[in-house]
Amino acid sequence: MTRSGRLAVLGRQDSQLSVEALRRAAVRAVLAPSVHNTQPWQFVIGPETLEIHADYGRQLHVLDPTGRQLIISCGCALLNARVSLAATGYSATVQRFHAEGWPDLLAEITPSDEQDRTGLAALDPVLGLRRTNRREFTADPVPDQLIDLLVDAAAREGARLFAIRTAEHRHSVARLSRRADAVQNADPAYRAELQAWVRTDPHYADGVSAATFPAANHPAEGAVAMRDYGGEVAGTLPAHTGASTPGCLLLLGTDDDRPISWLRAGEALERVWLEVTRAGFAMSLFTQVVELPSTRESLRDELGLTMYPHVLLRVGRAPATPLSRRRKLVEVIRQSPQAHE
Repeated sequence: MTRSGRLAVLGRQDSQLSVEALRRAAVRAVLAPSVHNTQPWQFVIGPETLEIHADYGRQLHVLDPTGRQLIISCGCALLNARVSLAATGYSATVQRFHAEGWPDLLAEITPSDEQDRTGLAALDPVLGLRRTNRREFTADPVPDQLIDLLVDAAAREGARLFAIRTAEHRHSVARLSRRADAVQNADPAYRAELQAWVRTDPHYADGVSAATFPAANHPAEGAVAMRDYGGEVAGTLPAHTGASTPGCLLLLGTDDDRPISWLRAGEALERVWLEVTRAGFAMSLFTQVVELPSTRESLRDELGLTMYPHVLLRVGRAPATPLSRRRKLVEVIRQSPQAHE
């Protein structure tokens, strides 16, 4: 075989290895968290790239009319794909898209053989261990060293993590969260949309399973309100009292409020979550306070924030909680014809 022929064979082999790495990245991406476990994404595997598309047919139009939570969810999936590529020895170049009209294509990942220096590979073993934990957290403190690590993890993804430390800030967060929760629950359209995504049938591969939220939701006075998924459906986890103000609360945000920043916020959220998981801690999310424009703006004012908040995080120790189900891979992943050549 001539030298050019050998190089052609090696090129095909490298291309096939790249496609296999992209396929693995897509499979790992579907493990990402998403608002109400809607899993609002589609992945297209090409010969050299992995595309991440938003599935706007799964948007929550009452809770999320701007699509911010949907795009944050897709950002979490994007981070998982990057983690997977790093674990298989590839460095990832990411092109993030945003144009008028909000195209479905949000990001395109291209792997290269350059050494990955992001530190993401170390997070691959915990991708399948990450959970949304809605159980009652213990009083065990979260070490300052871990909080510093999480702040750094968010910064590496172009976001900011604000630790809510003072009693004044904690009370503001709790009060505004409870106000937003009350306003939302008073809206019949919101309750109907929420209940449409609550699942009691274990055969459903999306939505919020009753096995992952408490049987009753009666937050203690002064606590941050946990979203009430109950209604006509009772959860199977033990009742709890919400996130009490002494717990570890962190607020994730970005310097501007554009869709491309929401995507980066999702990447930061998942990187923080995986670091929490790797450290042996649990995490849950509270987004009611940022879903209402009025309480979101009040939150910025009362905490003196220059960033735009997207997600309120609770970090701590808690008993294990069930894994949410995922849609079939054939429903969310497809391979372009060129990738088969």
